[in-house]
Amino acid sequence: MNNMRMLAEEEENDDGTEVTWEDQQRINTFSKLNTRLRSIEERLEELKQEKEALDDLSTELELTDEDESVLYKIGESFLHLPQPRAMKRLEKDQAVLSAQVLDLSASAEQCEKEMKELKVTLYARFGRAINLDE
Repeated sequence: MNNMRMLAEEEENDDGTEVTWEDQQRINTFSKLNTRLRSIEERLEELKQEKEALDDLSTELELTDEDESVLYKIGESFLHLPQPRAMKRLEKDQAVLSAQVLDLSASAEQCEKEMKELKVTLYARFGRAINLDE
């Protein structure tokens, strides 16, 4: 049965470091931040794809005649809008999207900063006995 070991004996950390309530709270906080960061990164990717689609739409709308009516998606509906009004709406949507991307980027940076601080504290306390990397 000894050959079924995952770690070599010298790599096992059996120093008996006790996990205090405060340590457990730090570990839980790190886990929550990690989950939040993954969620933010997924949302950022979605917004970047949406921004790319709006940029493509902007290029297409610039090529249409100003007196043409275009279908513009608002929510779940498509409305016929004059080209100039559709361009204004598109610019507004792009600005809102850019603001959302900036907000989420700032949130992601804050999560990463807090996680880095927690990593330093937890690795100092537990060393190789804890794994905080993906």
